[in-house]
Amino acid sequence: MPESGYTLKPTPEMRSFAEQVLHLGDANYGFVSAVTGTKSPVGQGDLEKTNDKSKANVSNLVLASYDFVIDNIKKMTDAQLDESIKLFGKFDMTKRLALAKVFEHQAHHRGQTTVYLRLAGIKPPQEKLF
Repeated sequence: MPESGYTLKPTPEMRSFAEQVLHLGDANYGFVSAVTGTKSPVGQGDLEKTNDKSKANVSNLVLASYDFVIDNIKKMTDAQLDESIKLFGKFDMTKRLALAKVFEHQAHHRGQTTVYLRLAGIKPPQEKLF
């Protein structure tokens, strides 16, 4: 998405493109902190509330959230991944499944951003399966 599209909202009550992407970053921190017990470097929902929603800042914030995910997952053993947790104090599942939910959440919101790209007149990139 070009810089000019970061403020795009399909309807007034929806998130802007920047807010959608920042929401992904917030979720990355929230899910992985809940799974690993590692303290998130940002408060819950803080990325989406940031005032600087420029492409450069949003990209930096979200890429840092993915680094947090990758770094923490790499530290986990298979035995840890198979441990049971109550995600967010509500949902019983293994840590492995909880991490799959992070991916599911990402796919949901990235799918929504495809609509934003189309509304901005941009052809979304092709899916890379492998």
